[in-house]
Amino acid sequence: MTEYERWLQQELDDKDLTEELLSVKDQPEEINDRFYRDLEFGTGGLRGVIGAGTNRMNVYTVRKATQGLANYLLKHGDGKPQSVAIAHDSRNKGVLFSQQSAAVLAANGIKAYLYPQLMPTPSLSYAVRHLQCNAGICVTASHNPAKYNGYKAYGSDGCQVTADMADGIMNEINSLDIFSDVKKMDFEEGVKSGMIEYIGEETVSAFLDDVYQESLIGDASNLKLVYTPLNGSGKMCVTRILDRIGVKDITIVPEQSEPDGNFPTCPYPNPEIREALQKGLELCEKVKPDLLLATDPDCDRVGIAVNQNDAYVLMTGNEVGVLLMDFIARVKKEQGRLPARPVAVTTIVSTDMVDPVAKDYGVELRRCLTGFKYIGDIIAELEEKGEEDRYLLGFEESYGYLSGGYVRDKDAVDGSMLICEMASYYKKKGMTLVDAMNALYEKYGYYVNDVCSYGFEGEDGMKTMNGIMDTLRKNPPAEIAGAKVTGRSDYLESVSYGDKEGKIDLPKSNVLEYRMETGCKLIVRPSGTEPKIKIYLSGKGATRAESEAVVAKMKEAVPALLGI
Repeated sequence: MTEYERWLQQELDDKDLTEELLSVKDQPEEINDRFYRDLEFGTGGLRGVIGAGTNRMNVYTVRKATQGLANYLLKHGDGKPQSVAIAHDSRNKGVLFSQQSAAVLAANGIKAYLYPQLMPTPSLSYAVRHLQCNAGICVTASHNPAKYNGYKAYGSDGCQVTADMADGIMNEINSLDIFSDVKKMDFEEGVKSGMIEYIGEETVSAFLDDVYQESLIGDASNLKLVYTPLNGSGKMCVTRILDRIGVKDITIVPEQSEPDGNFPTCPYPNPEIREALQKGLELCEKVKPDLLLATDPDCDRVGIAVNQNDAYVLMTGNEVGVLLMDFIARVKKEQGRLPARPVAVTTIVSTDMVDPVAKDYGVELRRCLTGFKYIGDIIAELEEKGEEDRYLLGFEESYGYLSGGYVRDKDAVDGSMLICEMASYYKKKGMTLVDAMNALYEKYGYYVNDVCSYGFEGEDGMKTMNGIMDTLRKNPPAEIAGAKVTGRSDYLESVSYGDKEGKIDLPKSNVLEYRMETGCKLIVRPSGTEPKIKIYLSGKGATRAESEAVVAKMKEAVPALLGI
């Protein structure tokens, strides 16, 4: 309440905040939710509901975070000039937050390079490296609902910040008063002074040129496409890259074509879920394309639906990842371009089906924690050794893909291009991507994966989440869905028990994994960016029906496992 009263007494720049504070004056629970904590800055930066308070995304929390970043850069910069690249997507307040971030940096003597238009998140990772910046900021909440915005921070390598850098920035943020310790400059004054500079077309073109270098077949002109940017930032870059590979027959979903942070036709703009694709699917019934392509608001994830006998089949991120792994290795082998000792990277929660596919092509498959920054770290390691040519693909089950080292984040511009080339390749063989996937299932077995999540809003929700993880650690289950647990891994303790006894050589993370005698697997992980717990289910049977039944049985057992 003290902090609430202090905010009320301020003459706030953003009048929306004053109106909100007054609207909740007689609602102690609402006040508590806005002020019971500060938004936490981690390796994913900040993310939260837009609004008034220390636990909200607003111009003051954004400025404070940027001041913390500025202090960190100046302390660790060895006295050298520092610079930061900034981008934003279509989220509400995105322009304001990105401009105010630039203004704070400029006031601290740090050069800010700012995209003048909304751009995909991967283009921010690209700009950091291309402009040789010391850090980057992308104002985005990815695929979260419209009430959210966020602030992703990047290091000089174009990866999202490391845990050590995030801790260092957080320490700086915690030392600041949100009103009195933040340096400010008028944005337009910053532009006039040269401390804020707009990023030009040269950088955009260079980004698209480097994406195009990842093209495998060059001509996908036989493809007919419906595309939706889901009211986000993907349209310009995706349509430009598809034009370069010959995809001319593109119909863009009209209701989702232009930027709109309210996402009026898909309240949850996530290409992983059918509701977000509904408008696109309706248009497909009229246009009859080969493929529906959907990129999320910040254009780092891409989802598809495939025309299979005039019915549109949604494919999962795991399926597309396996298809891309096979396609890239297959085509490079056909072209005589498959490198010696090739490397692919995926996460601990992605499908096990990719293992036998990689083995067939002699590809070394590396697994890392969830978060594309960890995939980016492996690309950087290869690059440092002069072995970047070994890298084929990195993917996450959550619809994120990257086939080149030109950025250090998942890239739906690259993913869209490769998926269209893959669909074109199989179309020439009289096959759809569903046909191609079924062929892989027949060869490698029916791996079925599913994800379920449970939301825990507010202070009580956070306590509940922590309690669930503590209980699972203290009392690990002996069986799940009637199947004996034969092994488990605790990534926070970095140790595995049972069938894979030993240390885990990965950074510590609040993740629990259970392996069953049936070959099934269940992973529990609190989301790093949303107030929810995610459960990843993996099963394999002799037939698809058998695999689906096993996974469905595990899914039914999840509430009891979590004690909810």
